[in-house]
Amino acid sequence: MNIYNKGTIVDYYTTHPDCKNALEKWYNDILTKKWKKPNNVTKDFNKARTIKNNRAIFEINGNDYRLIAELNYDKGWIFIKFIGTHAQYDKVDGETVDMYKKKK
Repeated sequence: MNIYNKGTIVDYYTTHPDCKNALEKWYNDILTKKWKKPNNVTKDFNKARTIKNNRAIFEINGNDYRLIAELNYDKGWIFIKFIGTHAQYDKVDGETVDMYKKKK
């Protein structure tokens, strides 16, 4: 899978260095995947959850952080929609959140 907006990972761990290794590991693991359906995600990441709108929620750094990504299975792309602490995650709707949407 290709991560469309890798810079969001770098930006996040620049301000949250305790999750740098975990996010880099997640990124490198994702690059090796060729998912075609939601079941593939949960098979490879047994703590991940798939939700509506072709999204998946990943636990990062022992569940200290959460990452929500939208997947385009046909094109092999992942779009990061949210990275935050567990407390921040509790305040968002995983099916619609898009912290990295470009402002018009």
